Amino acid sequence: MTSTTLTANRTYDMIGFGDEVPGVLALVAASREYQRRTGKKPRSLLMFKGNSQEGIGGHLIRGRLAYLDRSRVPLDVRQSLKLDTFGDPSALYKEFLQRSGVTQIALDPVKADAALRAMLREADVDVISRLEIKAVLRNGTRIAGIQLTKGETYLARQFIDSTVNAELAQFAGVNKLRGFETFGLPESELPVTLVFETEGLTIARLKEVESMLIKRFYNLNDRTGQEQLAIAAGGNAKLAEQFRKSLVDASGNFKSMYVGQDHIDMRCSALSLAYHAFRGKPLSLKSSGFTLDPGNIAILSGGRLSWNALMFFTTGSQAEALARAGAKPTALMIEEMRQLAAWFRSWGTPIVRSATELYIRHAGNIADSVNRLSGADMLLGGVPASKALATFGYHLDVRGGIDGLGAKAMAQGISNIGFHTSPLFNVGMHHALVQTVPNLAVVSPASGFDGYACSAGRIVEFNVAVAQGVGIAAAIALLSNRTLASITNAEVRQVLEQTKQLPRIYGRAELAEAARLSAFEVALGSTGAIASLT
Repeated sequence: MTSTTLTANRTYDMIGFGDEVPGVLALVAASREYQRRTGKKPRSLLMFKGNSQEGIGGHLIRGRLAYLDRSRVPLDVRQSLKLDTFGDPSALYKEFLQRSGVTQIALDPVKADAALRAMLREADVDVISRLEIKAVLRNGTRIAGIQLTKGETYLARQFIDSTVNAELAQFAGVNKLRGFETFGLPESELPVTLVFETEGLTIARLKEVESMLIKRFYNLNDRTGQEQLAIAAGGNAKLAEQFRKSLVDASGNFKSMYVGQDHIDMRCSALSLAYHAFRGKPLSLKSSGFTLDPGNIAILSGGRLSWNALMFFTTGSQAEALARAGAKPTALMIEEMRQLAAWFRSWGTPIVRSATELYIRHAGNIADSVNRLSGADMLLGGVPASKALATFGYHLDVRGGIDGLGAKAMAQGISNIGFHTSPLFNVGMHHALVQTVPNLAVVSPASGFDGYACSAGRIVEFNVAVAQGVGIAAAIALLSNRTLASITNAEVRQVLEQTKQLPRIYGRAELAEAARLSAFEVALGSTGAIASLT
C-alpha cells in the first residue's frame, strides 16, 4: 500500500471510491478471492476525498463514531441456535472487530485505522486521498475510468462506491433519489451527528450528574429544575409534563443510564434537557436546528468517552452538499460544539474534542439497482436462505424521525406509522449492484433501499456483509470477464461455503407486519415488497 500520488493513467483491476469501512473491506475480500483463484493479487486502488493522514475508514474513523450499532437477534433465536449476543456476523466483519480489539460495541478509531491499513497492505491496495472527481469515463454502459480535478486518470474494470451519497455512481449517470424521495419526501432527511469525545470525565461523575438532574426535573417542588424543564419544553406545559414523566419507567423507577462492558446507554433525556435549558433552546431538532440526544457512549481507554449524541437537522439537499464537501462540519455546528464543550467543562469535564468529519446517516438512494430492497422485504426475511450470504437484524426506527412522513401518511388515511417489529433478514447483494452501470456496486446507505429499509440498511455491520459478497463477486467478474451486475447471490454463497466463511443463516418472516409495512410503503410511493429477491 502506498499513499503517494500515483502517475497519471494508471490502470487497475478494480477501484474503490470512498473509504467507508464496507468499501475498504470489499476491496480486501476481492483481493483475497482473486488470490485464492490465481495465486496473484489483483491491482487495486482505494481513492477518497478525506485526508488519509487523519485516518482511513470514513465516519467510523475520521468521524470517530466509536459506538457500533450491532445486529439485533431475538433471545429465542439466539437460544435455539446457541448464538452469541449479536448473532453470527459475516466472517470479514468478525475479523475487522477482532483486529480492532472490539469487545462488544466500542471501536477505538486509532486501533481500527491500524487494522484497516494492515488489511489493505496485505491485499496490496494502493491508496490516494484528498481528491475530487472531475469526470467519469464511460465505455458503453460501463465505467472505464475516473478523471480527477488534478488531471490524473485512473482506469479499471470493476468499481465499488462506498460513499454515503453514491458520489461515483452519480458522476457515472446513475439516477439517485434525494433524501426520502422513495417516500415522496426528497427534502426530508435523517439528522447528521458531530461525534465528540470527553477525556477525564469518569463514569461515576457522569452517573452523579445524571442522577442529580433526574431528581431535579422530576421534583415539582424544585423551582429551578422546573424552570429549566419549561425552557427545554419551549414553554409548552404539556410537553414539559411529558418530559418529566419520561424520566421514570412503568414501575416508577428513575431511568438511570445503563453501563455495559464497553458502552453506556442513556435511557432518559435528563442531560439533554439540562443542555437545552443552558442554551435557552427547546429540545426539538427542527425548531432548534440541533438536539443533544440521549447519548450512545463508547467507553475507550485512557478515560475517554465517545458520544454519539449531538445531532443537527438536515434537509435532503443539505445532506448531499455536506457529503460532497467531504463531510466537514459547518461553522454553525462548530459553534454549537463550542457551547457544548463549555457546558461540559462547567461541571468538571477537562477535555472535550470533536471529530474532523460528520457522521452522515443517509443522503438519498440510487434508483437503478438490480433489485430494490424495501423495509417490507426485510420483514419478509430477506433473500431465500439457500442464497443468503449472512443474516442481520435491526429495528426500523429512524433516529430523529422523517420530517413530514406522519402528515403524508395521514393524508393517505394512515394514522399508525410505527413499525416496532425488528426485521431479522437474510442478506444478499443485488440491492448494491447497479443495473444501468453493470461494473459498479454501491455498498453504503445509498444502495438501492426503498422506504424504511435504509434504517437498517445504513448500519455498517450489515453493509460489511454485503461488501464481502460484492468483493467476491468483483473477483469472479474479473476472472470470468463478466459484469458485477451479472453475478448471483448463489455464486457468492458457494464461495463462502467452499472457503468456510459462510455464517449461520437464521432470517425469519414476520408476515403480518411485512404486509402492513408493504401497504404503507406502497401508499407513500415506494415499490413495496419484491416477491422474489434473487
